[in-house]
Parts: sequence; structure tokens; C-alpha cells
Amino acid sequence: MAIITAQRRFQRLALLAMFCLAGTYLLLYRLPDRPLMESWRTSTYVPSSFDWAHRPQKHPIPESSITDLPKGSPRQLPRIQHGFSKEELTEAHNRTQRERRDAILETTKRAWGAYREHAWGRDELNPQTMNGADTFGGWGATLVDSLDTLWIMGMKKEFAEAARFVGTIDWDSSTLTEISLFETTIRYLGGLLSAYDLSGEKLLMGKALELGDMLYAAFDTPNHLPPNAFHMRKAREGLLFANTRESIAVIGSLSLEFTRLSQITGDAKYYSATEAIKQGMERTQDSTKLPGMWPTYIDVRNGFLTSDSSFTLGASADSAYEYLSKMYELLGGLDRTYETMHTKAMDTIKNRLLLRPMLPDTDAPDILFPGTVFANGAGGIIDLVPEVQHLGCFAGGMFALGGKLFGSDEDVQVGEQLARGCAWAYESFPSGIMPEIAEIIPCGSESNPDYISPCEWNETRWEREGDRRGRFPKPWRALRDRHYFLRPEAIESIFILYRITGKKDLLDVAWRMFQSIQEATKTAFANSAIVDVLAEAGQTDKVNSMESFWIAETLKYFYLIFSEPELISLDEYVFNTEAHPFRLPNLGK
Repeated sequence: MAIITAQRRFQRLALLAMFCLAGTYLLLYRLPDRPLMESWRTSTYVPSSFDWAHRPQKHPIPESSITDLPKGSPRQLPRIQHGFSKEELTEAHNRTQRERRDAILETTKRAWGAYREHAWGRDELNPQTMNGADTFGGWGATLVDSLDTLWIMGMKKEFAEAARFVGTIDWDSSTLTEISLFETTIRYLGGLLSAYDLSGEKLLMGKALELGDMLYAAFDTPNHLPPNAFHMRKAREGLLFANTRESIAVIGSLSLEFTRLSQITGDAKYYSATEAIKQGMERTQDSTKLPGMWPTYIDVRNGFLTSDSSFTLGASADSAYEYLSKMYELLGGLDRTYETMHTKAMDTIKNRLLLRPMLPDTDAPDILFPGTVFANGAGGIIDLVPEVQHLGCFAGGMFALGGKLFGSDEDVQVGEQLARGCAWAYESFPSGIMPEIAEIIPCGSESNPDYISPCEWNETRWEREGDRRGRFPKPWRALRDRHYFLRPEAIESIFILYRITGKKDLLDVAWRMFQSIQEATKTAFANSAIVDVLAEAGQTDKVNSMESFWIAETLKYFYLIFSEPELISLDEYVFNTEAHPFRLPNLGK
């Protein structure tokens, strides 16, 4: 028995040595030469137990069909960020913003400390019961998602500890049989790529490369287009199929991460995989039931069919539009297709989706919201539903960024109207926070479909269409989901708008938003989603949930808006939809 035990021990040691050698090879030879932080030279790197990079493909893509990254020097893109002068950044001004920034930092340290103590290595912290939960693969979503936040906020000790944990992740040991391709890409892959761009730590890039090779298997389908449901066993065996009903957000929001992976590694296969998606979007953009936009759901399996009739910037669509201008940036302006698709989409959104709320104030702010459209494609019949989604609040930043990038002052203005619309929505509810989904009474109606021109308050219309029971503030007529899930989209747009315009009042807007969120969501040890935004900020019922984007996105955007403008400049980095900044190519890899 002792002999057998010794043999097994030797076999295990040999296997461990083989893994370590493989990891060393991965780190030293497959990645570009980047400086390694001295304090982590001895960090443990444990390769994943399945080698996805050398998995035989069932539906191989011929090498001759691989699309290379665009060639040539990046174009000189327009300046995006406002040129802040010394007069604008006075000492008194900076002192106030530093105090606000430090408050954000303390909130982040508190949330991270609670996660570290009670949910380390789990996907998220349950802030009510103070234990961990696995909701996104079980690899530590909050830990990976928060890496770049820790670095940006100067929490280098916490970053180092988290990076060491990342080196031990086994992507083949998911707690779930099936994972989301979209969520895994934006949270895990995006988080690792961004943390590598910021720190130069090869250990992180090694794990990003392993994960990229795993996710690349999603494209091993008969038509080389991926499903969102990444079944681990079926992916290994090449048994995945693209879906007949897939959200446009899922299929349209992989390009930024896969492209950055190709830029860093020099391997074009990741970029090439998402090129087929771009081509499908380009081919169908003008032939949908609302030309210029793509429906919420498409048939990816059978020719990228777009017969669905709903169009939105909210759930299941949002980031597909966000990535058009950002891909143009990341590719250094060398692929004009993204500019064309972005411009067409924004024109349709301005003409068909935007609405102005009917406001009771005599000094009504100049604000807009994106609604949801149902179009039948025959005779141009359009039905605009005045549905306001918190997820859609990213649109202000998207319009402002695209407007600066492509020289449209009108789009920058629309971006400001949309961003300020969500900020106004926050202040219109007792908690100081807007809900997940609500309906508002717009200017215009079915009989007068001018939804965007200013209008006066109509009390008779409010009595006819509004909330007769007096539960909701004017002009909100219905709350379809009263929760607030610690989401970042509203502060995201305020941050981008401030960095683009330099308008100081946006800092006060952001601070009021943070104060309301902090008062409404703070728990004994961290922060929690809340049940009802109609409750006063200090009297909210909590949900046992603190998703990874609380630290990865929401707190990061709050911290950055109160930081020096040079910190993660919009002219040097482009953010993925999970707020992970990728370094733009004109500044080197």
C-alpha cells in the first residue's frame, strides 16, 4: 500500500511540474514582452486543467478565412476629452472633489473588505446574509471584475492579493454546467484585459488568454456564429449551435474584448471571429422593420434574420449600439464600417426612439429619454412606448462620445439631454434614485406623434393618463419594476458628459446621486440592491444582492468623475460595457 501511495505521489508531483512548465511557457513565450511587477515574480500560476487552445475543432475555420486586424498606422482621432484649464481646476475646486473622491474610496474599501472576508473567491457577496454566491461561473466574478477598480483607486495591496488568486483559477472547474458567453466576456475577459493594460502583469494576461481560448470555442458551430449559452461539455466536443432567437446585445457585444485580445497577443483569430458578426449586422441594418436599428432579437442560426418587431436601447439591446463607436476607436479609425453603422443607428434613434417627458415644472429642464418602438415594417406603422429603463441611461454617454468622435455637435447635445434626463429621474423619486423600469407621460401622443418637441403641462391629460391613486410623482404613470440594483448606467453617462464638456454642475449632480445611493443601499457591512425607489432613502427594504458591477462599474465611475481628468483619459482609453478601460492602440499595446 505504501508503494502505491508513493507512486501516486510521484505521479501527482510530475503532473504538477508539467502544469507549471506549461504555465511558464504560456507566460514567457505566448505573450508580448511587458514588464512584470517585481512583487509578483513568484506568484503562483496554475494552468487550467483543460487545454482549450489545442482543442480539436469540429467546424474549423480555414486559415485562409481568418481576417487580419486592419493594417496601417492608427488615424489621428478627434480629441474627445475637454481641455481642462488651470482656471477651471482651482485649488478650492480640487479640494472639494478630493473629499468626494475619498468618500467613494472609503465606500469601495468597505464593500471590498466585506467581500474579501465573507465571499472571497465567490462570484458575489450576499450583503444581507453575509455569505457568498456563485452566479457567473463560480470563478470569482466580483474579484476579477474589480481588479482594475482596485488598481485605479490605488488599492495596490488588495490588487496584488486578488491577482495571486487569479493565477489559480481553473476555467474548467465552473460551478455551473452552462455559462453566459456575454457575461463571461464582459466581466471576466474584459476585467483581465483591462487589469493587464493598466498593470502589465503577465499572470493576468495568461489567464485572459486561457479564457479567450475557451470562449473562442463558442464559435465552433456550423455557421461559426456563437450561442450565448456556453455549455461546457458541449463546447469541448464542438456540439454548440447558434440560436434562432438571440438578443442583439449578446451577439453584438463581444467585439471589443476579442479585438483587444488579438491586439495584445498578435493572434488575429479572436478578432476575426467577431468580424462575421459585424458583417451580419452591416448586411441587415437597412432591411429591418426599423431601418438603421436591429430588433431586440435576431435569428443567428439562419442567416442573421431580423424579423422581430421590437426596438430598444434597453435590456437585450443596449451594448450592441454602444460598441459601434468604441470599436472604431479601438481599431484606430481604420475600419470605417463602424462609423457608418453608428451614424445610421443614431439617426434612426433620434428620429424614432427619443421622447420628451411632459413636465409639471415651469422651468422644465431640457431632457430626453429613449423609449421602446414596435414596428411592423409594412406601411411604416410605428408604436412608441414611453418606457424608461435604467439600463438605457448609458445612451447619453454613447451619443456624447460618438458626437465628439464623428464631429456631430447635435449628437453631443442629444447626449447631454439624455444624461440629464436620467439625473432628473433620480431626483424625482423619494429615494433620490430612479427605478429599473417605468413609464412616463410624454410630449406627443398617438394622435400627435411629435414626441420630441417641448410641451406645456396638461393637468387634464395627467388626470386621464396618470396614476390616479397618487402613488407616483408627476409625470410617471407606471412603475413596472421599482428595484434599484446598484446599476452604473446613469453615473456612466454623467461621467462621460463631464469629461467631454467640462461643465462643473455635473459634479454636483453626480455627488447628489452618490449620496442618495449610499443612504438608500448601505448595509451594516457593504451595499445592497433595494426593493422600492419610492421609499425614503433611509427607509428602504434591501435585497440580498451586491452584483460585481457595484465595485467594477458604479463606484469606479463615481471615483473617476471626482478624480483628476488625466486619470483614465477618454483620449487614451475606451471602456467596455462593464466599465473596463482598454488602452487605445495609438498609445502602444
